[in-house]
Order: sequence, then C-alpha cells, then structure tokens
Amino acid sequence: MAKDHTKETPLMQQYNQVKAKYPGALLLFRVGDFYETFGEDAIKASGILGIVLTRRANGAATHIELAGFPHHSLETYLPKLVRAGQRVAICDQLEDPKTTKTIVKRGVTELVTPGVAISDNILHQKSNNYLASLFFDKNTIGVAFIDISTGEFLTAQGNAEYIDKLLQGFNPSEVIYPKSSHRDYIDAFGDRYYTYKLDEWPYSGDYAEETLLKHFGVKSLKGFGIERLALGITAAGVALHYLNETEHRNLQHISAISRIEEGRYLWLDRYSVRNLELVGSSNENAITLVDVLDQTCSPMGARLLRRWIVMPLKEIKPINDRLGVVEYLIGEEHLREELQNNIRQIGDLERLISKIGLQRANPREVCQLKKALKAIELIKQQCLEAKSEPLRAIGEQLNPCTSISEKIEKELNPEPPVMLVKGSVINTGVNEELDRLRKIAFGGKGYLLEIQKREAEQTGIPSLKVAFNNVFGYYLEVTHAHRDKVPSDWIRKQTLVNAERYITPELKEYEEQILGAEEKILALETQLYNDLLYSLAEYIRPIQLNAQLIARLDVLLNFATISIKNYYVKPEINDSRIIDIKGGRHPVIEKNLPPGEEYITNDVYLDSESQQIIIITGPNMAGKSALLRQTGLIVLMAQMGCFVPAKSVSIGLVDKIFTRVGASDNLSAGESTFMVEMNETASILNNLSDRSLILLDEIGRGTSTYDGISIAWSIAEFLHNHPTARAKTLFATHYHELNELSNSHPRIKNFNVTVKEVGHQVIFLRKLVPGGSEHSFGIHVARLAGMPHKVVARANDILKKLEAERTGGEHIKESIRKVQKQAVQMQMFSIDDPVLVKIRDTLNNLDVNTLTPVEALMKLDEIQRVIKG
Repeated sequence: MAKDHTKETPLMQQYNQVKAKYPGALLLFRVGDFYETFGEDAIKASGILGIVLTRRANGAATHIELAGFPHHSLETYLPKLVRAGQRVAICDQLEDPKTTKTIVKRGVTELVTPGVAISDNILHQKSNNYLASLFFDKNTIGVAFIDISTGEFLTAQGNAEYIDKLLQGFNPSEVIYPKSSHRDYIDAFGDRYYTYKLDEWPYSGDYAEETLLKHFGVKSLKGFGIERLALGITAAGVALHYLNETEHRNLQHISAISRIEEGRYLWLDRYSVRNLELVGSSNENAITLVDVLDQTCSPMGARLLRRWIVMPLKEIKPINDRLGVVEYLIGEEHLREELQNNIRQIGDLERLISKIGLQRANPREVCQLKKALKAIELIKQQCLEAKSEPLRAIGEQLNPCTSISEKIEKELNPEPPVMLVKGSVINTGVNEELDRLRKIAFGGKGYLLEIQKREAEQTGIPSLKVAFNNVFGYYLEVTHAHRDKVPSDWIRKQTLVNAERYITPELKEYEEQILGAEEKILALETQLYNDLLYSLAEYIRPIQLNAQLIARLDVLLNFATISIKNYYVKPEINDSRIIDIKGGRHPVIEKNLPPGEEYITNDVYLDSESQQIIIITGPNMAGKSALLRQTGLIVLMAQMGCFVPAKSVSIGLVDKIFTRVGASDNLSAGESTFMVEMNETASILNNLSDRSLILLDEIGRGTSTYDGISIAWSIAEFLHNHPTARAKTLFATHYHELNELSNSHPRIKNFNVTVKEVGHQVIFLRKLVPGGSEHSFGIHVARLAGMPHKVVARANDILKKLEAERTGGEHIKESIRKVQKQAVQMQMFSIDDPVLVKIRDTLNNLDVNTLTPVEALMKLDEIQRVIKG
C-alpha cells in the first residue's frame, strides 16, 4: 500500500524527496548534530556499524526505524559503510538553522562509492583506488581508469583478454558499465569486482567526448594521444560524468588523460599476476613479491612500485636507464640516505594536491604541503649535483614552487588545527579586520579593564567595576555610597541591596562586538582559508609533476636499498633470445627460510636454438614449482629495472610471461580444476610469441593419468614445433614418460630436481641437474606430512608388490599387464607402429586454437579406443 505523504512530518517529507534522487544509496541525513538513517537504511546501518536501531513517530504515518551517530564521527563510520559495499549519500544542512523559521534546506553534498572516495580512512595508503569504466562494442571493449584521490586518468581499448589483464593489474575498487552490457560483462569478467550499472544515455552520441573536451578546455583530444581510441574516449567521458553525478565537481586536479601503451609493457595475463603472487595471493597470510620489494619512503612510491610490478617494461633503453640509476645510488650511500630522509618529509603529496583541487584539504594538510615543497627544494639540489644523467633530469624537472611555500608561511598559522572551526588558522598580520576582531574577542579583559579604569577616574568612583551576566550582558556596578556621582547618560538596569547596575552606549556597542566577534572570526577565517586553497589550486600541474618525479625517485632508491640488503645483482638486458640465470634464488622464499638455512641456488639456461624447452621432473616438495616461479620473478624484476636475486643474469628481452602453476578450482563458476587448467593453458597457446617465457607446472594432472600424459605431451610438441614462435619454456611434471620427448625433439632437454635417499629417509637437495627422474617419492612425502603410520606402511607394501609384478613376478594379473602395456605404449612414441602413426597424425591435425573442451575430450576418447584396438 502506498504511503500517504500528507500525513508525514515535514522532516520525513524532505528526507523522502532527497532519498528518491539517490536510489540504491544509503542516505546519511544531517539532523542537528547527528547523521540519521531511516527505514531500510537504518536497518542496514545498524547491522554494519553496530549502532542502536530505534523507532520514531512519523506524524500520522505510523513509525519508522531510526539509527544515527554524531556528525563528528562521520570519518569513523563512513569507511565501514563503504567497505561493506554501500554507496553512501551524505545529505547536509545547506543553511544555518538560526537564519530560518521553517525547515532547514538540505541537499546531498557528496556520494561516496567504493571507487569514488577521498577520505584517508577509506583509502589504502599504499595502493590506488581506481574507478574503472567499461564500454562494450562487438569484439572490442573501451576502458578508463580514474583515481579521484590522485588525479590519475588512463584509457585503452582492446579485446576482452587484454581488458581482463588491465583490470587484474589496476585492480579497481568499482567498475561501471551500461545496463544493456550486463551479460557481456559477466561473460568476460565474472563477478570479481564491485560493479554499478548506468543508464544508456551517457554512452550515446558525442556526450562522452564533449564531457572530456569541456573538462580539459580543449577542442581536440589529439594532444593526449587518445583521439583514435573511440571506445576508450566513451568509457573515459562516462567516468567523468559519473564523478559529477556523485557530487564531485571540483575536478581540476584531473588535469590530463593518458593512453595505456600496450607496446611498452611486458604482457602478464591475469593468471600470471595471480600465480606469481605479485601483489596479492589467494592463500591467507601469504607473503607476496610487493611485500618483499617495498621499502619505499612515501605512499606515492609504494603505489608506483605496484604499477611497475604488474607492468614491467619491454624496451631495453628505459630498463637500462632505471638499472643505471640503481647502480649509481648503490655506490652513493650518503646521497641515498639524504634523499630518503627528505622524501620521508614529503608524505602523500599526490593525494594532498588532489584534496586541494577538490577544495577539501584541511589546514594541517596545507601546512604539510609547505613542508613537502621545502623538502623538494633540497631534493632538487641533491639531484642536480649527482653524477647521474637520469637523476639530474629529475632534478631539473622538480619545481619547489617557492611562491606557494612563502604564501602558506605568511598566511597560515605554523601549527594550525585540523578543523577550521577550531579557529587560529590564519596568521596575525594577514587581515586587519581579523586582527581587530581577535583583539576584541580574545583581548576583551584588557579592554574592559581600560573602560573600568577610565570611568573610575572620570567619575571619582574608586570601587567601580565592570561585570557580565546573561540577563543584560555587560554592566557597570556602583555601590550606594557613590550613587550620586553616576553621570546622567548612564542607564540604570538593576537595583541591589547595596549597589546599582548601569549600562552605557559604549558598553552596549562593545558587547555586540565581543559577542559577534567569534562568529565573524570564523566566517572571515573560512573566507580567507578558501581564498588560499583557491590560489593553491593554480599550481596543481607542477605539484602533480613533483609527486610523479618523487615517486619515481623513491622506487629507484628503494631498489638500491633492497639490492644491498638482499644481495641482488645487476642483470644484463640485451636483444638476444637467451635467458641465462646463474645462481638464481626465489626473492620471497629466501626471506622466509628458518634462521641459519641457506637458499639452494639454481642455474637456468634457455634459448631458441638448442635448449628451448626444459622438462623438469622430480618428487613433490623437491622445489619444482619454486624454480619455475623464481625464473619468472627474476625476469620480471629485471625488466622492472630492479637488481635480481642471483650470481649473474643475462636476459634477452622477454615480451610475455605465461604461467600455469598449481591447482585452482573455480567451483563457484561451475568449473573443475581440469577445466580451469585447460582454459589457462589455451590462453597461453593462443597468445605466445617468439620472445615469450612460459612456465608450466603439472599440466594435465586434473584428469586421468593417460589423458594427462597425452595432453602434456601434445602441448610440449606444439611448443617445440610452433612455426613462428620458439617460446622458452620450463615444464615441470610428474609424468616421467615425458622424458622420452628429448629423444625426438632436439630443443627439448630433461632436467630433474635432485633428492638423496638415506635408508628410508629422503633428503631434498633442491638442485637442478641434467637428466630425467625415475621416482616420485610420494609415500615419503605422505610420511613427512604426518599421514598415519598404518597408511604409510600399507602404501609401501602395495608399492613393493606392484614393483615386483612390474619386474616380472610370477603372479602378474591381467589388468596390471594391460596397464603395463599402455604405460609402455604411452612412453614410446617410437613411430614404427601404425597405431601410433595414426595417433600422431590425429594430434598433428588438431587445430588447438579452435578446439572446444568437449571436442578435446572426444578426441582423447577416440585416441584411447585406437590404443585399445
């Protein structure tokens, strides 16, 4: 039944009008000193925040749920609501209740969503808070990433796989897209991100492009290099539109938009970002690469480091430029320490200047800007004096903005409060009227004593005193003994037992001044402070450039620091097709070894002529997966411009790193381990190039043994025989049968991770040596894992029987003979047998690029029937 709004209180009528404009948002409605929530919002808020849920009368329209908190606690409660996935509309009082006799005007001053937030309590200091905007058109998707807290604005377009890679790298807090594209979005990206669907109209016509042109004040987008990205432009324009819709209109700090240049960065698909555990992990409490590499001195540096980790370079010169600076800084201990000390003084300059652009910076933050600019002045000088060309280039571009520092120094109290309402924000000597009001408000006692002294002398009443009460304000009190000396122009206000109280026009005027002075001081300080913020906003561009340069310098200094601390070496990056790692270590695992235990180093050599594919066998826990990951991480770190954990490294530029490491069910999407594994492997085979590095771990283990061997075998053959791309590959496997591949494929070599048997014990030596491995040692691993003794003993008995039968025991069962025969057949691929020729031809004629999973399984079934005869 519809509510009868005529029976509601005026306050609730106003609330419902505002609420109707923001469907789907939780409305915080300012009432006096509280933010209140009503109805469904109150039920949600009380549950999320743990605040009391009550009910209040709503006129004749029955009762309504109510939950609220004091307005000064907004910064405590707002982050909790946003982190719970709520869109929060903040509705404030737009006029002073004292100035109106009717209901106070109210309106939404900010809509906070997970992707549109500027509060320090919501944002993570070391990571960006991106809003991603998507626009779908046939097989291409436009994407834009915008961080309102830093002013970064980027766009790109491409197929779903490329956009998926970007989403994984930028990890947006919120994704927006048109309602009509919901199915396309789910099919391409699933439900990994918080999303919000928009109406269609902002995506139509030239609206999005006109929004961008108007915002940047330009006639063309050519200057930003994005004019050909039609879908990216639409996504970017809608992102800006969305910021406006969320009541963020002072967006001058979003001063440029850049194209994400696919050709500049090493390709890491989303599986590799996850499998290599670069910036996050599905394993609880896991330590990631960024945890080991991040010893930056500023939040800007920490955020840039994350970007560099997921977007390594693939051009030799810029990589070597970074490595050169790191090498120079390693040798300059004094300079390194001085620069790091000064960077620590800067704080989060990137987000600070964004707050100034949004006109949301508090006085203490503006004071921090002054400190940051003074530190930049010192850094500029230190860089200019360095004997490193890239460092001097940073020094030349840094702009200390001395006029800004001097203006803040002159106008702002050196130790201002956080909140403007606390007063004492603007310095003395800035504004005459402000100084006069302060003298009245805070020097009032002295002024009153002056009046008292003067009037006592003029009237000859020595006991005269000035006092104050709430009934009639300031007054002069005279005892009855001196009543006859009172001047005729004094006005009597009160008679007491032994005294009279008077007021004078001068006292009355002063009273009005003193009582109104504090209010006037707040209004004047607010105006002067806002003027200061407005004038600072003119310097957004140079200060943003400063923040970018300091972030870059911070990351390079960080690389130097961790390289010294962790004994990393400078890699050689060249144009060859060779990866040569001597004494390589895993950067994360080596930091988490028990005290006194040394990391076992390994050499890895891959090229496109003699050793393109290495098949690595060895038992579980021997370190095969660690070896694969460490190779990928060393290449990635080198192409970030960081020194690497090894004795020496020479890397022919890699343009793509693919990984398939470990099992990862996606049961929520109805996909088994095997299906996930096949999807990830298909992504590799469809996208590889001549400079790719491929890391495959236990391919095919999600299905039956012989299916798995067949798939692993055919993948290795495909990689070896690819007509255009000899992708360098490390292939770890349990299937010892794959060692046979090296007999017929010249660029496939066998290696194994060694173990040593001492009695019934297995010692994992973790050393990679040439040659295949014959044993799995699965039972030994079961014992190490704490498997019950009876189970381990029984497994050993079964193993001995099977091994005895396999070596020619008397009582071989027919079923074991068949298995034995199949195992031999699967090892072979000695192509004399016509059955095997038929299998080989079947596999060679398969088009992996177009084969569906169902067709693949049918083909495997066909191959099995051929084998069984």
